[in-house]
Amino acid sequence: MASENNNGSGSDSARKIALVTGITGQDGSYLTELLLSKGYEVHGLIRRSSNFNTQRLNHIYVDPHNADKALMKLHYADLTDASSLRRWLDVIKPDEVYNLAAQSHVAVSFEIPDYTADVVATGALRLLEAVRSHTADTGRAVKYYQAGSSEMFGATPPPQCETTPFHPRSPYAASKVAAHWYTVNYREAYGLFACNGILFNHESPRRGENFVTRKITRALGRIKVGLQRKLFLGNLQASRDWGFAGDYVEAMWMMLQQEEADDYVVATEESHTVEEFLEVSFGYLGLNWKDHVEIDKRYFRPAEVDNLKGDASKAKEVLGWKPKVGFEKLVKMMVDEDLELAKREKVLVDAGYMDAQQQP
Repeated sequence: MASENNNGSGSDSARKIALVTGITGQDGSYLTELLLSKGYEVHGLIRRSSNFNTQRLNHIYVDPHNADKALMKLHYADLTDASSLRRWLDVIKPDEVYNLAAQSHVAVSFEIPDYTADVVATGALRLLEAVRSHTADTGRAVKYYQAGSSEMFGATPPPQCETTPFHPRSPYAASKVAAHWYTVNYREAYGLFACNGILFNHESPRRGENFVTRKITRALGRIKVGLQRKLFLGNLQASRDWGFAGDYVEAMWMMLQQEEADDYVVATEESHTVEEFLEVSFGYLGLNWKDHVEIDKRYFRPAEVDNLKGDASKAKEVLGWKPKVGFEKLVKMMVDEDLELAKREKVLVDAGYMDAQQQP
């Protein structure tokens, strides 16, 4: 990548530096691509794991020994470890911090509520406090982005905007509400440039396979090539405002380029049910979803969120942001990727390297 950045300076010393938690996730990978394209140096915090989980970053990873080209660097840290957060802030000296890390699965949050709250709520507080103390000690100006969620609105009827009351319906959502208000508090109490992005559901081919949209397209690809027959789902009438993650990370960046910190809803302003997602995706490959989908009660939540539909007027007016990818284009993009993945999987099955009988 050329050394010139978007600020009109050609020197590496003038590069903006971003620190991203959750860099290995769907949003983290798209945000990193965006920031690198704008001339940033990007540092990501990752948890230590026995298994590598950097697949979403492999295509942009450059060995750090190749110093001139390695503009993305990864460091071990954890939102449950305050000392690691402060240490890396002092070492990296970022201009912008994006807190995308979370235990982000709603259903799983009912099973591990303590951990979800520790990472999502208290983890955000630890990072905010690390940023505050770093700026107080160094005199540096650091901008902070907190990843919020439409799940915070929960039972509140749509459309939902920045002033809509929160009514969370899961440990994950309640934890995100806490993180939201911690961010507002640090902005008001300490003058920290801290923004909340209340992002409605955003998907992509990089979405985790246990999220309903990707679960559908992954299974659909396997069904099409004969590796699977059934797909088990929960509530098909749940309605969501689904957009493309690649569009949404641009809104995150835009928030931190404003003169004043504020909170923004990011959404397509369209709502679709899980059943509609099934109709578009299966129909795209000439299949009838009713021949393959079965309802399994285990996938119903203890407290359901019926309808989320955002009002992104403020983001459009203030940031100049609007989504580029519509619902059908998003669904087809995901189906295309997962069909290719299933075809590659079938080659391995046919050659005897994989067992296709693990799926019903």
